[in-house]
Amino acid sequence: MGQNVVSGHLVVRSSGTDAVLAAINGTAARERVQLLMHCPVRAGDVAFADCALQASHDGVVMLAVAAARLSIAFGELRPLMFQPVEVSPALRELFANAVAQVLSAREALDPHGLSHYLIGLANLVLRSALRAELDRVDTLAVRRREAMDYIREHLSEPSLGADRVADALFISRRRLYQLFDDGQGVSERIRGMRLERAKNLLTDPAKASQGIAGIAKDCGFVNATHFSRTFRKVVGQTPRQFRETAR
Repeated sequence: MGQNVVSGHLVVRSSGTDAVLAAINGTAARERVQLLMHCPVRAGDVAFADCALQASHDGVVMLAVAAARLSIAFGELRPLMFQPVEVSPALRELFANAVAQVLSAREALDPHGLSHYLIGLANLVLRSALRAELDRVDTLAVRRREAMDYIREHLSEPSLGADRVADALFISRRRLYQLFDDGQGVSERIRGMRLERAKNLLTDPAKASQGIAGIAKDCGFVNATHFSRTFRKVVGQTPRQFRETAR
């Protein structure tokens, strides 16, 4: 089917360039929306004017439905498209059972009614997966903010690190790193926030009388030497030079 589908995940894609552009722009689509998922069902297919179901021998099932027949706006599907989305075991089981029943009993079923059933199944899967994905993203955003708030609150403490942040949030270190999916590690993020605070203090007229050692302490560096070395490596100037340049 031209798509690698990870077990336990749903792949939602659109057929045709027009539909891809519609998904990006949130405009109306003239093509079909395709749902792909691994299911332990026998191979088979059934097709109607507005929908089609195909189960391949490698265990991948594709349910295609005309975008106009979906009960959810095409643009709202963007969080599900262009990436595999993990779905719950309950939803996977429901989808697999429905597909298996359709393929085994299709000869005895009314075509018009079966078409409506498949469209309804697509709507159910898409709505359930979308709700779960939006909840997951919201949860990640909340936990990310909690992690950032904790880091800011304890930035002046040299012992602050990934393990401590994870312990404070009652999550694993691995889970903590998953909260930040921009490629920047937690330790690197903490260092960057410390340096940013240092820049603000070095350029603050109210802190003009504060020594470099005091600023290093306020920013969580173990000593002034470590602070100066790190600052110069990243900024290209020593803290003292940076302060003098900013005056």
